[in-house]
Amino acid sequence: MASKPCSTRITSPLFHLLMLLLLPLSIQSHSTQQHQEPFKSLEGCHKGQTIKGLHAIKQYLEKFGYLPHHDHNKTGSGDDDTFDDSLESAIKSYQLNYHLNVTGILDGKTLQDMALPRCGVPDIVDGRSCSMRSGKKGSMAHFSFFPSNPRWPPSKRQLTYGFLPGVQVIGAQDLRSICRSAFDRWARVSHFTFQETQNANTADLKIGFYRGNHGDKAPFDGSGGILAHAFAPPNGRFHFDADERWATNAVAGAFDVESIAVNEIGHLLGLGHSSVREAIMFSHISDGVKKVDLHGDDIQGIRTLYNMP
Repeated sequence: MASKPCSTRITSPLFHLLMLLLLPLSIQSHSTQQHQEPFKSLEGCHKGQTIKGLHAIKQYLEKFGYLPHHDHNKTGSGDDDTFDDSLESAIKSYQLNYHLNVTGILDGKTLQDMALPRCGVPDIVDGRSCSMRSGKKGSMAHFSFFPSNPRWPPSKRQLTYGFLPGVQVIGAQDLRSICRSAFDRWARVSHFTFQETQNANTADLKIGFYRGNHGDKAPFDGSGGILAHAFAPPNGRFHFDADERWATNAVAGAFDVESIAVNEIGHLLGLGHSSVREAIMFSHISDGVKKVDLHGDDIQGIRTLYNMP
């Protein structure tokens, strides 16, 4: 099953204008504050208002599954700035998933969360399954799966991975070492083993760095938003956005490669997002953060998906 992948970014005209103005700063710093700026003018917006810029919120919520997909090249596609019933409902769903105050209003905390870089896998896939559930009956778990719970069959307990020839962003040896470490973290808590292969074309899992439209119907958006995405089993594709500033450790203004890799590998194995902010499978992450240790919710999720004790 080829589910939509994991990504992080907003694409409003105001956002792009701000990025042009801040270009000299953004070269040195990829700060969370810069991502939040375009949304400040929308703080407090509520149903019944028409405010310039609301269409960008609608596009964001559409991208991550909270609103139906529209063809934005057609008139009347939903690219308007009217705060209607459907937008209020979508915001409430978003707030519920992220354990925010459920008001349907674009309060500061909701806008702050939306402005953070994130994984590109939608929170609601095909309108059928919510990636972050507000708790499962009888437990405090907040992990989730893709629709229909796709997973690797019992015959595929050893998965091979290889590196595609996309854009070289970090050294090949560094990337190999980082990914080996990221795979080992999942191997320690599951019945999977992972083996690198030199032939990426025949590998179960295919890793690479790409820019913009790269052929998987999930184009990257340039620096500052969608960091990476991966697909549910048995698709096996895992792509980083080459336009981001990447680092091999926690560096202010850059994103740690291993932190993102551990999250995306969870998707490759069949996990959706978690609403636990400390979990690896939480969708958002800030620059300068190293987050590589699996949380109890991540471990419970993978073991539940594969019926492990």
